[in-house]
Amino acid sequence: MANSVTVYSTPTCTWCHAVKDHLRTNQIAFTEVDVSVDMAKAREMVAKSGQYGVPVLDIDGEIVVGFDRARINALLGIA
Repeated sequence: MANSVTVYSTPTCTWCHAVKDHLRTNQIAFTEVDVSVDMAKAREMVAKSGQYGVPVLDIDGEIVVGFDRARINALLGIA
């Protein structure tokens, strides 16, 4: 079963680019949400994570704040 992955990010965030590159490299499909232009999604991100900073990932309902490679890999089964 494919994972449901949402990446809340902004275009100018270096760590956001890094996490998306990591997901692409490992062939993980994800939905990208630009919270700099979508205020409803920005509020959703804060409600889920308690954080205003990006990136925030929602992996099958598990929230990951920042580019926590070890946690992301564990949740997605990346070796």
